[in-house]
Amino acid sequence: MSESWIVGINPVEGALSNDAERVREVLVENGQRNARVHELAERAKALKIPVHHRPREQLDKLAGEARHQGIVALYEPPPMASENDLPGLLEKAGNDALVLVLDGVTDPHNLGACLRSAAAAKVTAVVVPKDRAVGLTPVVRRASAGGADRVPLVAATNLARALRTLKDAGVWITGLAGDTDQSIYDIDLKGPVALVLGSEGEGMRRLTRETCDFVAKIPMPGTMESLNVSVATGVVLFEALRQRSAR
Repeated sequence: MSESWIVGINPVEGALSNDAERVREVLVENGQRNARVHELAERAKALKIPVHHRPREQLDKLAGEARHQGIVALYEPPPMASENDLPGLLEKAGNDALVLVLDGVTDPHNLGACLRSAAAAKVTAVVVPKDRAVGLTPVVRRASAGGADRVPLVAATNLARALRTLKDAGVWITGLAGDTDQSIYDIDLKGPVALVLGSEGEGMRRLTRETCDFVAKIPMPGTMESLNVSVATGVVLFEALRQRSAR
């Protein structure tokens, strides 16, 4: 995978803390006085990573639509994991395996927010379809607030096959949809489980849904029919954690 620019304080901090050997250089805005930016620049220097000061306009160009907050880093991302890596990740997690599956989340802010929640919930892996996901763009990394560097992201060539791999490993799979009577709060989420959420507009694809062991909804007594996928991700992940803490 080619090099890309990581943009913003939290993403750069995440890269320096978790994967510094892949950071090629750090650029800091001329005249930048933010204490955290200064601290990150000093940390990069201590790690023997080149640090350069550049005009704001150059950082603006590199950041695109993302806010750089006065610092960007050139990063060589590792290859994304594949479904072949799932058995090893599941074996390592054992009975605590908690997998998040995102079936076609293409909005970078949503994917980043989902990765942030996944990191907070200590998710074993986040699985996305290789051809229907946005990938780890600078916007995704910034929205994840460092979560992109803390959770394995698995790009599955065939999502249904990846779900079958989870099943073969003893993982129970629950998909989220609004057109069911089953509540997520009535599903047993203790032990090895996977939670599947669909795309922002269409939800889970038919084959993905058919592969799930259960299909449940988040009860919403208000007037809204659905939640943003990143909000729904946070709700179901922390419901799983709540149940696990009581076991």
